[in-house]
Amino acid sequence: MNNMSSITRREMLRNTAILGSISALSFLCENPFVFAAENKAVQNDAVTKLGWQIGPQIYSFNRFPFDIAIKKVKETGSTSFELYSGQRLSQDKNVKVGPDLKGGDFKFFQDLLEETGCKPHAMGVCPADRKHFEFAVKIGIGVLNLEPAFNKIPEVNKLAEEYKIKVGLHNHPKASIYWDPDIVLNQLKESGDQIGACCDTGHWLRSGLDPLECVKKFKGRIVSFHIKDLAKEGNNFKFVPLGKGDCKITEILKEIASEKVKCPFSVEYEAEWDNNVKPVTECVKFFRETAEKIITQ
Repeated sequence: MNNMSSITRREMLRNTAILGSISALSFLCENPFVFAAENKAVQNDAVTKLGWQIGPQIYSFNRFPFDIAIKKVKETGSTSFELYSGQRLSQDKNVKVGPDLKGGDFKFFQDLLEETGCKPHAMGVCPADRKHFEFAVKIGIGVLNLEPAFNKIPEVNKLAEEYKIKVGLHNHPKASIYWDPDIVLNQLKESGDQIGACCDTGHWLRSGLDPLECVKKFKGRIVSFHIKDLAKEGNNFKFVPLGKGDCKITEILKEIASEKVKCPFSVEYEAEWDNNVKPVTECVKFFRETAEKIITQ
């Protein structure tokens, strides 16, 4: 009797384990974005420990259709990246990446993410409309970087709360409406916790501002980064790999770490458009090495 009970319990535990494994596999097969995130995009390194994500803003590869650009993301050593709405899906498909992807085209897009093991950590700078929020939820993006008109902020705030999506108000250079951090902070006064700043380091430098001081102004309200480095050359600015310009990238990362900000960083390198995988790779490498130094100091 006792022996039979023992066997029954063992069998029951074994069957439970098998069913659990089948259930987990079924879930992953039905959710390719989860599979990519959990099995391919997770990196056990200093960046992850700090609660950060690093990878290209795929706009850096906008001279190529998405099916080629996503492979360039992988070449940089990244499995995380920022999507932009409007990139051609492939040379053979005259459709754009974004909320209008349907049926086989959307499946093609999904398959590319799964095959490369890449997962978008943000999307921007895109229209501040409901369909982009719906698309973000559909593919598992947690951050939208936007530049809505001031009178659209209440609507964006409601959408962000409804869809539980973080919104970063992005600063293009002067005279963009969000060029000055004080302007962004003023718009955030009446916004909920879902809305904060998308900090574009290079655009602040172009606007005559100190990127480090701008970052410090947003303490507690940073959602994301468009991280780039520029070197001043007279009245002009030249794109350079992170850490080689005048944007104070190392100091910014130390500041963000001290504030315990957890957010995605999207590398932008808007030069050498047809052949810029190498400098983007240098940016990613510098970022990871700096993160490692931060957690070991």
